[in-house]
Amino acid sequence: MSELERIADQLRRAVEGEAFHGPALKEILQDVTAKQAMQRPVGQAHTIWEITQHIAGWQGEITNRLKGQTAKTLPPEENFPASKNANEAAWRQTLEQLERSYQALAAAIRQFPESRLDDIVPGRDYKFYVLLHGIVQHDLYHAGQIALLKKAG
Repeated sequence: MSELERIADQLRRAVEGEAFHGPALKEILQDVTAKQAMQRPVGQAHTIWEITQHIAGWQGEITNRLKGQTAKTLPPEENFPASKNANEAAWRQTLEQLERSYQALAAAIRQFPESRLDDIVPGRDYKFYVLLHGIVQHDLYHAGQIALLKKAG
């Protein structure tokens, strides 16, 4: 198995399942309702909905970087966007966006040349290897937050 295949497998485990630590992102989100996703049970912490959109936004940004775009920082309205429509249809759309961003990222990883893992990400001071492991870590970090918010809600 190549290094990119291993990284893609770690992303799959973090998002879809069979993660070493426990439930993966999609498993955690599986039974979350729009009402739960909008709740703010921990002071000024982000909601499940905001975190879900944040994950999708960063997966999209990493996909863009793998496709050759210069790295950017997401502006606030894209980083943790506030959801205005707190209904089940809007929540399902958010989950579908997360699925699309995940699938696009997984495809971009599979298509990325392994020979470029040691290249510096344009606009940053780290390598693609660090970027790819970083997005897996990012998704797991936020999955843990969502799991805690579910319990607190």
